Amino acid sequence: MHIFTESEIKQMIELDKQIIPVIEDAFTQLAIKEVIMPPIMRVDVKENNGEVDVKTAYIPGKDMFALKVSSGFFNNYKLGLPSANGLMMLISTVTGEPKALLLDNGYLTEVRTAAAGAIAAKHMAKENVKTVGVIGTGAQARYQLKALDLARDFEKVLVYGRSLDNAKKLQADMEDVLDADIQIVADAETVVRNSDIVVTTTPAAEPLIKADWLHPGLHITAMGSDAEEKQELEADVLKKADRFVCDTKTQCARLGELHHAIEQGFISEDAPVIELGEVTSGKTKGRLNDQEITVCDLTGTGVQDTAIALLAFKLLTEKEGIGLQIDNKKSLHFT
Repeated sequence: MHIFTESEIKQMIELDKQIIPVIEDAFTQLAIKEVIMPPIMRVDVKENNGEVDVKTAYIPGKDMFALKVSSGFFNNYKLGLPSANGLMMLISTVTGEPKALLLDNGYLTEVRTAAAGAIAAKHMAKENVKTVGVIGTGAQARYQLKALDLARDFEKVLVYGRSLDNAKKLQADMEDVLDADIQIVADAETVVRNSDIVVTTTPAAEPLIKADWLHPGLHITAMGSDAEEKQELEADVLKKADRFVCDTKTQCARLGELHHAIEQGFISEDAPVIELGEVTSGKTKGRLNDQEITVCDLTGTGVQDTAIALLAFKLLTEKEGIGLQIDNKKSLHFT
């Protein structure tokens, strides 16, 4: 078995243009192949505002698949800790043996989630974008902005978060990364009304974006709603949108923004819904014209985890002198 640490993984995997096609292909495989992707298993730790998810997917033809454990503990900022954590295990599809542990502390999840945001923008946002808005100021907000910079050119970023201090930290961090004017605004409405692309990156339990704020040409990527009680968009936002796409209908109908739209009667349970893989595969379009309002609902899929874990393993094992290799069939003796 190979074991790799977060620092080793970061040496080989970055949020760059190499990552985007890998995750894009994962969505395409989900649409065109009989990918085995069971429902998410989740443990809620409500007293500490936390959750632990287990995700996985087997892509036919691959020699391994990932089993990913990821956590989000949203009070961690009080302890000076990131909210996200986790690890991935690669399992042989030939023998069932565990082949690798990727001790990434949630890093690979952050990267593959941001890549999905870039893919959504690539296919669903207007070509000509001037202003990008982000609601939320955590690590994923930073990753999403970096990812959007790979998909579209833009001149301005509008930032809104509950904590002004955190918004200022994000502003300072991203000024060193993006060639754009980064402005902090007072509310979510200002972000939505004045942006061409809006990304929501929060664990909100009440809607942050109202349908009345939408305008022609707007694209929204909502990626925070990955549990039944989470919701970033008013349910009728999905009804008002000209084009609605989700990473997987089954999962979004259970956990995502689609879940709330169905529950509140804005979308029927059996209504046809476009999945992102149908767009990446070319089966359908993400946007038809510059006047459409488009929305993408991302809940995070096991197929993304398998795709990025396989890439990481390939790059890590090609580099000499990195990682730890053990024979887990032999006894370990401690002195």
